[in-house]
Amino acid sequence: MASSCSSSSCSSCSCFVVVLLVFTSLASVFSTSIAHQMPLKNQTLFHPTKELKKLKHIRAYLRKINKPPIKTIQSSDGDVIDCVLSHLQPAFDHPELKGHSPLEPPERPRSNKSMEEVADNHQLWSASGEFCPEGTIPIRRTTEKDIFRANSIRRFGRKPIRHVRRDSSGNGHEHAVVFVNGEQYYGAKASLNIWAPRVTDQYEFSLSQIWIISGSFGNDLNTIEAGWQVSPELYGDNNPRFFTYWTTDAYQATGCYNLLCSGFVQTNNRIAIGAAISPVSSYRGKQFDIGLMVWKDPKHGHWWLEYGSGMLVGYWPAFLFSHLRSHASMVQFGGEVVNRRASGFHTATQMGSGHFAEEGFGKASYFRNLQVVDWDNNLLPLTNLHVLADHSDCYDIRQGSNNVWGTYFYYGGPGRTVRCP
Repeated sequence: MASSCSSSSCSSCSCFVVVLLVFTSLASVFSTSIAHQMPLKNQTLFHPTKELKKLKHIRAYLRKINKPPIKTIQSSDGDVIDCVLSHLQPAFDHPELKGHSPLEPPERPRSNKSMEEVADNHQLWSASGEFCPEGTIPIRRTTEKDIFRANSIRRFGRKPIRHVRRDSSGNGHEHAVVFVNGEQYYGAKASLNIWAPRVTDQYEFSLSQIWIISGSFGNDLNTIEAGWQVSPELYGDNNPRFFTYWTTDAYQATGCYNLLCSGFVQTNNRIAIGAAISPVSSYRGKQFDIGLMVWKDPKHGHWWLEYGSGMLVGYWPAFLFSHLRSHASMVQFGGEVVNRRASGFHTATQMGSGHFAEEGFGKASYFRNLQVVDWDNNLLPLTNLHVLADHSDCYDIRQGSNNVWGTYFYYGGPGRTVRCP
C-alpha cells in the first residue's frame, strides 16, 4: 500500500531531507579535502578525528622544520626556497649547538695535482640568477604534500630501518660500487656524472653517492653520505637532486636527509641541499658532472662538504658521531637503488643512466678522479680497490684508470630485463 504525508508532516520530511543533504555534502567536502592530501592507500577508511590529529601533528612539525625566511625564491620546478638566517637553521636546534654560530672554513686537503676545474652545475632554483643574501642559507621548504607522500610520517626524511650488510642482497637495496677499506681514512673526493634515471615506484629511489663509513655493519654503523638522487617519495618528482645523509646507529634513530633534522651545519648561501640539479647528461649527448669532497678538518675534527670547484657547503659536527669522531674505516663510491618487487618481480628502476657499464662514455654513467684523504690532510689515489655489484645482471660496474681521469668507473643498468627477471 502506498504511503502518504500530510502537509505539515511533508514540511518536516522536506526539512529533514535538506538537513541530511547538507550534512552529507559537508562530510563529503571535508573527507575529500583530507583525502586529496593523502596517499591512495590510506583512503580506504576515513576517520575524521584521527586524520585531524595527524594533520595537526604534521603542521606542528612543519612549523618546527620550516624556519622563518627573510626572502623566498620560487623555483621553476615548483620548489620554494627559503632564505633563512644562518644562526636559525635546523642544525642549531641541537642541544649541543644552541647559541653557536657556523665555523670558519677549514684547511683544504692538499693535492699533488693542480686544482681540477669542475663546472659548477647549476640548480634549478638559482637559474634565474637569484640567490640568498649573505648571512642566510637556502632551505628547500617542506610541505604537507611532502609528508603525506611518506611511507611513514614518523620516519619522514629518514631511510627505512633495515639490517645493514656489506652484501645488500635480500634487503631490497642493490649496489654497484667500488670501495677501499683496511686503513684509516679522513675523507674522499670524486666527480659524479649527473643523470635522471627512471624510478618506477614511488617508494623506490635511485642514487649515486660517496659513503664515508666507520663502525661495524651492525647497530653502531656511522656513515656520512653525499651525492645525487631521484626519490619521488621524498621530493614528489623525478629530478636528480643534490643530497646529504648521516647516521650514527645504522639508520635507526639518528640522522636524516639534507636539513630535515638538526645535525648538518650549512655555511653556503648559493647551494640548496635537496634542490634539483640542472643540466643533466643525455644519452650520446653532452655529459655533466659535479665534484664532491668530504673531509675531516684536522683542527676541529668536523667533517666538511665541498661542492664543485671549492664551494664549501657546510659540515657535520664531530660530536654527532661515535666511530667517525676519529676516522673512517671504509670509503665507498657508486650507485644504489631500492628494489621493492612490488609486482612480484625485479623493479625496472634504473641506476645511473639506465645503461650497463660496458657502453662507456656518453651512454653509461661514471665516477672519475676518485681520491681519499690521509691522516696528514693529503689527497691520494686509491689503492687496494674492491669492486662489487650485488646483482650484475641488473646493474653492473667496470673500473679503470688513466692519466686524465685517474681512477674511474662506469656503472649502472636498466633493472628488470630478460637477464634480470
